[in-house]
Amino acid sequence: MTSLFAQEIRLSKRHEDIVSQRLMLLQQMENKLGDQNKEKTPQMQTAETALQRNLSLLKDIEAAEKSLQTQNHPVPPPEVASLETLYWASVEEYIPKWEQFLLGRAPYPIGVENPNEAEDTIQKEVQQ
Repeated sequence: MTSLFAQEIRLSKRHEDIVSQRLMLLQQMENKLGDQNKEKTPQMQTAETALQRNLSLLKDIEAAEKSLQTQNHPVPPPEVASLETLYWASVEEYIPKWEQFLLGRAPYPIGVENPNEAEDTIQKEVQQ
């Protein structure tokens, strides 16, 4: 019985040591967590400040882009718009004639100036 009582005392002491060690480790973990949170707070503030700065810069860039677009691309006069419309109508008219040639399925379109002939004419004029 004495040996059981002595074993009970040793186990009880061991239990107290384990519990006290656990409490100490828990306290250390809480301290580390608190330190990490203190370190994260300035980082979070810095990140938030950077985000706000980036959003502000993005808005400024978008505003500048819109401003440049309106300055560089004013509404063309009606004559220019009419010429542009006629140009694109002409392009659409010639697309079928050129499409087969560009795909290699047909000869050079008839009724369209051959660029090789134009180059020859230019070279002849330069030589004279």
